[in-house]
Amino acid sequence: MISIDPEKLSLKENYKFLTGSIIPRPIAFVSTLSEEGTLNAAPFSYFNALTANPPLIAISIGRKDGVQKDTSRNAAAKGEFVVHIPDESYIEAVNQTAANLPPDESEVDLAKLTPVDSLKVKVPGIAEANIRMECVVEQIIPLGGTPEKPATDLLIGRVVHYHISGELYENGRINAEKLRPVGRLAGTNYTKLGETFALNRPE
Repeated sequence: MISIDPEKLSLKENYKFLTGSIIPRPIAFVSTLSEEGTLNAAPFSYFNALTANPPLIAISIGRKDGVQKDTSRNAAAKGEFVVHIPDESYIEAVNQTAANLPPDESEVDLAKLTPVDSLKVKVPGIAEANIRMECVVEQIIPLGGTPEKPATDLLIGRVVHYHISGELYENGRINAEKLRPVGRLAGTNYTKLGETFALNRPE
């Protein structure tokens, strides 16, 4: 076993250990509206559920030299966003939205994805997604870095509406094999669902 002190590592080295160890990571494909009305979208792989009471999800959105990304800035301004679960059917388009575009250019247009109206928020969703969750902002917490230049924004959203493809919905549950979700690994690598197995919790 190799023992390593993270304080003796560079930012890049810590990033490689974290992203190479915490795998596979679910991906949040997030759409937001700018104050000028541009529909932005981007994928984030520091993402998970927090609680079901109420349904809260969290996404860590890294800053660049302390400057917020479009997603954080838009979510803070509008108070809402939509999270989609990427799957094999449109993952290449999701990857295209990671391009570094100016705030007034839409990644949705770039990737040739299809906007669809939401029911409870003003931010459109993406029609290609088999699961999308309309969210309102619960909290946005700056973390890491320095007080003047935080490293990331922890975006916590409360789910106010689910949209689930009928092909996936089975007796109140989602069929993971039919969803065909895509997870993030290190570098440019991704993973598919693969083999699954069950373990009963001990009494």
